[in-house]
Amino acid sequence: MTTALSRPDGSPVRVLVVDDEQNIAELLQMALRYEGWDITTAATGRAAVQAARDVGPDAIVLDMMLPDFDGLEVLRRIRAFAPDVPVVFLTARDSVEDRVHGLTAGGDDYVTKPFSLEEVVARLRGHLRRSGALEHRESHVLTVGDLTLDEDSHDVTRGGDEIALTATEFELLRYLMRNPKRVLSKAQILDRVWNYDFGGQANVVELYISYLRKKVDAGHAPMIHTKRGAGYVLKPAP
Repeated sequence: MTTALSRPDGSPVRVLVVDDEQNIAELLQMALRYEGWDITTAATGRAAVQAARDVGPDAIVLDMMLPDFDGLEVLRRIRAFAPDVPVVFLTARDSVEDRVHGLTAGGDDYVTKPFSLEEVVARLRGHLRRSGALEHRESHVLTVGDLTLDEDSHDVTRGGDEIALTATEFELLRYLMRNPKRVLSKAQILDRVWNYDFGGQANVVELYISYLRKKVDAGHAPMIHTKRGAGYVLKPAP
């Protein structure tokens, strides 16, 4: 059973990702959005502090080395107005001294590069649960328009009609439904659905999108759309 985390008002968890390496920030953003969370990114310490003021994040992923000042200074400034927000440090350094400095400065956890996206997500979920600031609710069903997907039973219906999907088709549809109205590139879909194993073989995405269209859109107004040169988007039929 999957436990979804949400804010007390039911809105998505807010996470601030701070890293000046664009590829790392984008990977984290993609992985955390897959959890249904609302992600804000910043590439400098100053931008991070301002974003934390503006957004009021429920958790922060914070790179230790930034162009203007380091993660410890970012944490010190944020702690002045958000003393309880969980902070997970990212760093390329793995010395005991770095760990001690980060944790004694008020950080809650420490992940070294290269890291597993799944590990970062798991640690964030743990800290969010322990923070006591969020609601925990059992969430099983994703709904976009008249399309529903039960994450536990793997039942999928559209307009009340059952749709039989293979395991890979299910994961692809789940990813699209967790990001409704958001254009997802072939690279993003490969990374998430095929776990980085296909080495850029984007044709497999096209193939499985065509499979999904035949099952999800058959006899209905289309919900899965191609954005030429950009990727694919799922949105409610008009």
